Amino acid sequence: MSDSNSGTTATDIITYIGVPLAVLGVLPILYNTIATLAALSKIKRMLRHSRLTALTRSDVVNRVIEVELPRYAVTPWDRFSQRSEYWQLSRQPSQIPGGSWTTFNWKTNTIGIKTQRVEYADQLRQPQVEVAFDELVSYLLDLGAVPDPHGWKLLRSTGLWTPAGCALMTARGGQKALSIAPLDDSDGHLSLAVNWLPSWTTRDFSSLPPYWVSLPPPPKKAEAPESAEASTAQDALETTEDKEPVKKDTGSVYSQESMVSFQRQGEDHAAKPITCQISVEGLTTAISQEADLLRSDSSLHSLFIGHLRVRRDKQDGMWFASACTAYGTTSQTMLWNYKIPDEILAFARRDTVPCGVLVLLGVVDDAETPEWSTKHNTIEEQHEQFVRRNTEQQLALRAEMKMAPADRQRAAAERMQRENMQRMQDSKCTWARNPGLSIASWRELTTLPKYEVRDKMRLDRQRQEARESEALQSPKWDTKLIADHNLRWLKSRHEVDDSLSLKDAAGTLLHRMVLDGQFTSSICGMLDLWKAWADNGGMRKSDYTALRDDQETFAQASLLVAMIKDATTAALEGSLSVELQECMRMWRTVRLG
Repeated sequence: MSDSNSGTTATDIITYIGVPLAVLGVLPILYNTIATLAALSKIKRMLRHSRLTALTRSDVVNRVIEVELPRYAVTPWDRFSQRSEYWQLSRQPSQIPGGSWTTFNWKTNTIGIKTQRVEYADQLRQPQVEVAFDELVSYLLDLGAVPDPHGWKLLRSTGLWTPAGCALMTARGGQKALSIAPLDDSDGHLSLAVNWLPSWTTRDFSSLPPYWVSLPPPPKKAEAPESAEASTAQDALETTEDKEPVKKDTGSVYSQESMVSFQRQGEDHAAKPITCQISVEGLTTAISQEADLLRSDSSLHSLFIGHLRVRRDKQDGMWFASACTAYGTTSQTMLWNYKIPDEILAFARRDTVPCGVLVLLGVVDDAETPEWSTKHNTIEEQHEQFVRRNTEQQLALRAEMKMAPADRQRAAAERMQRENMQRMQDSKCTWARNPGLSIASWRELTTLPKYEVRDKMRLDRQRQEARESEALQSPKWDTKLIADHNLRWLKSRHEVDDSLSLKDAAGTLLHRMVLDGQFTSSICGMLDLWKAWADNGGMRKSDYTALRDDQETFAQASLLVAMIKDATTAALEGSLSVELQECMRMWRTVRLG
């Protein structure tokens, strides 16, 4: 009754109280809808400005936006065939966090989809891309970036715990070009970020690319005959297994008739610099720097390098790649892509050649070495022989004075004949020790008794054999010292130009190895022999004989070993190239963004 009298019904209560409460309950949904649509619109605008293709979905009730972005694996464009894409930066790089890799033009390959659930537009992250670490660093080096020694040393020692923002590569003015990025999207990979401006590019297509080394030709006045210096690819083919068809870098097979073109190619490039690309697997490409590297067209035609490929059955390719890497490693250039095998480094560091052997080969004077051989006083021996014969002559004269005239005359004649025979025997022994010594008549010597001659020749031979044995046991010299003496010996024989340093001379040898397969086989065979006796306890007489029979090849091989040792010394000192190599070995693929 009271409700009726007051005029308020249950319907009124529901209207005045329930409707406002219902409106208040819908307001959060309306706010979420508006906020979600606004964030979605901003995300789409960001994706459109960054030229990214993505699939978006929104849940207005829960205020969640799903964005599906593709994940890419990228690699730089080919330096020679796609020059415009390689050297130009992207016109519209992405401004979304994680998209620093869009600064450059890349060849991309979709490898998956990454789904993100965000509430606000600033939470959106562009997926990082996967890229080969060595290709990334090589690309930045080619543009003009400089490695930061502190950053690489820190990365090698601390790994994934390297602080974010640590610079690995710097550009002009010390600006960070490549740095450590947060591990948000790395999935256990090394996470990096890149930054680059057009004004930081200090190199162009005419510059020598990273991992490439230029080998100089020998000076004109020191060139060998054309048939030896500009050898044919047929010579190289004969050093390969069973004369297989030559396969070029492009994979095509060449017939025997094509060897004529290889021969002409070798002759054309014998006096031009040769540029070699050294990859992780060894020599990849060898081209004429003047003819191909600076060309404006898209194709690169490699010289024949089948005899320098790294193979399991032959060590020629390994020796060449190691020596070429050592030649290209300087304070300004770091050819660190190929890692010289540890056994080669250990061999180059070891002292393996006895100094006495160099004396026997005529490379070093005996006065330049420590005392290593037994000294025979030939002057004293000759004096004793003279005194003994003089005493015998005096005794014979006294005996003759006591004889009858007929016996005296006969004894004197026998004595004079005996003395003449002794003088002739001495001359014969001298000729035996030195066959080049001219004598009056060999026929006259052959009529003399041989037993005394054999005794002296046997003594000389025994002394020579003892001297060779002592030479093999003499103190071993440093590889660099051996190379310096061999270089002097080569210059004295006019095999190397007098103006060349040890490293320059080694560079001309590498140049010749590219063009001359037969020369490559001989010098690598000598290196194999050298390393074998170094690993087996020292030089033997057969090894000394091999060196004596091919001394020039040994002298040339020593230049390459000394150059490898110089690179080894830098490695022991912890150079930047070693830090780079170790980091490349630990992380083959990285995340970039």
